[in-house]
Amino acid sequence: METIESTRIPKPFMTGLVVAAAAYAGRYGILAWQAFKGRPAGMRQFYQGGFHPSMNKREAALILGVRTTHPTDKIKEAHRRVMVANHPDAGGSHYLASKINEAKEILLGKTKGGGSAF
Repeated sequence: METIESTRIPKPFMTGLVVAAAAYAGRYGILAWQAFKGRPAGMRQFYQGGFHPSMNKREAALILGVRTTHPTDKIKEAHRRVMVANHPDAGGSHYLASKINEAKEILLGKTKGGGSAF
């Protein structure tokens, strides 16, 4: 019986295939790193810290994800969006719901702070 040598893959072809795969992986890695570095600073990490004993406008704005200078309708819209995601009837926490409501009241000027039930 004769062995068929044509079924073996030539060594230069395999070398080229490995080099091409390494180049493709390197290109993908560079693009991923550039996308990671190009993210806005606010998206790089979450706010590191808990709630303060009495809420101020800065903390209220962080909770709702708005600026302290946003108009009333934007604050109400942000409050609704955050509250829907954290409502106690939908499995959220009563504590977080009270903090979200307190943040809305502070940003709308209805209270001076420190009005959390918890």
